[in-house]
Formats: sequence, C-alpha cells, structure tokens
Amino acid sequence: MKAQIRLRNTLLTLVTYLIAAAFLFPLVWMFMAAFKTEAQAFATPPVFFFTPTLENFEKAMGSYFPALRNSLVAAVGSTVLAFILGLPAAFALAVYPTRRAQNVLTWMLSTKFMPAVGVIVPLFLIYRNLDLLDTLPGLILMYTTMNLPLVVWMMHSYMTEIPYAIYEAAKVDGATVAQEFFGIALPLSTPGMAATALLCLIFAWNEVFFALNLTSSDAAPLSVFIGEFKTSQGLFWAQLSAAATLVVLPVLIFGWVAQRQLVRGLSFGAVK
Repeated sequence: MKAQIRLRNTLLTLVTYLIAAAFLFPLVWMFMAAFKTEAQAFATPPVFFFTPTLENFEKAMGSYFPALRNSLVAAVGSTVLAFILGLPAAFALAVYPTRRAQNVLTWMLSTKFMPAVGVIVPLFLIYRNLDLLDTLPGLILMYTTMNLPLVVWMMHSYMTEIPYAIYEAAKVDGATVAQEFFGIALPLSTPGMAATALLCLIFAWNEVFFALNLTSSDAAPLSVFIGEFKTSQGLFWAQLSAAATLVVLPVLIFGWVAQRQLVRGLSFGAVK
C-alpha cells in the first residue's frame, strides 16, 4: 500500500514538473532568442549552442524607458483609481446589501463579457472628442474601467468572509460606517487587497488591444513598444525577443517577490 502511494506521489510530481516545463518553455525560448543574432534566431533546425550577444538589447533600449514609464504610470495609476472607486462599492455590497445587490454584481461582471473590438469605435470617438487619445490620463481611465469589476468582485468576496458580528460589536461601541470601513473592513481584507492589486497590475501591464488603438507615441506603453519590431522590412525575431524579455522581466520579478501575498490573498477565506 505504501509503495503504491509512493509511486502515485512520484508520478504526480513528475506530471507537475512536465506541466510547469511546458508553461515555462516559451519564456526560456524567448530568453535564448534574445541573445542570438537574427540569423541564429531564424535558423532551422534551431541553434542551441551559440555565442551570446547584447546587440538586440542595445537596439531595444532606444525607446524602452519612455514606454516603461508609461506602463508603470498607467498600471499603478489605474490600480489606485480602481481601488478608490471599487473598495467602497465592494464594502457596501458586502456589508449593507440591498435586494438588487446581486444584480449589480452580475451587471458589473457582464461588462467583461463584451468583446473589446465591439466597443473600440465608440470609445475612440469619445476619446477623440475629449482629447484623451494618446494621453496617460486616457490610458489610466481605460485601464480603470477594465479592472473595476475585478476589484469589486474580488473585494466583495473577501469582505463577505468577515464575520458580521465584528461590525455589530463596533456598532454597539458607536462606530460609524466610515469607521467600520477604514477600521475593520480594510485591515481585515489586506491579503485580498494585495492579491487583487497584483492581478490588476498584471492585467493593465499586459493589455494590448486598447493600448494599440488609443495611443500612438506619447502615451504608448510597453505592449505598443513591442510592435515596433514588426516593420515593412520584416519581423526581427531576436530584437523582438529582447524587447519581450525586457517587458516581461518587471512583472516576473514583482510576481516572484509578491507570490506569498498572492497565494495568501487568493486562498483568503477558503478555510474556516
């Protein structure tokens, strides 16, 4: 019996490693291609042993930092604004729900179902009339509306897990609604806030469609910056891989550092 359990655990571990390797292989391949020449990147069969070069990174660095600044400002700004708008809404729907609270949550979630291509024309016209095209405020506003349903839904779930008896005890002591929000709901939802913030940052960082259609040069984020390496002369795989590595690296580092908070936040309330 113990031998069967040991064999099963070994097989599960092996399958887990294989799945992880399958997910990591594209990143590893991209990282390798970033240090190849264009000829080596296009070579068939693939070249696995080569002399690394930093030429691709030198070419990619030309417009990297302005795009990095735009991505950081847009991702962080939209996350902060989404939290400012979403946290009070999540608190109200979780602690003081009305008969139509679930309908409101469902409606907010339904806004994520519509294909982005179905709303880009009216959005483009609105942005053009408001002079928001190719501006950071316009990009922040777009990302905020994109992440707001996520903030409301996730924080509503976390705040619902807080025992209502804590709020009742606070009311007996004379606490106001604002004190319940800032003194109880927010401190007890810190793990959930960390996980939600990390997901909002990742979604805003990786967003491509709206960035391509609503920005061009001044507010272009890293997702638009990558597209610069597809020109009329062809697709420069090595330079594109170097640019993609530079784009992915900040998210990988941040996710690695914050992984404990992310796991804790995503599992918050799962075990009572």
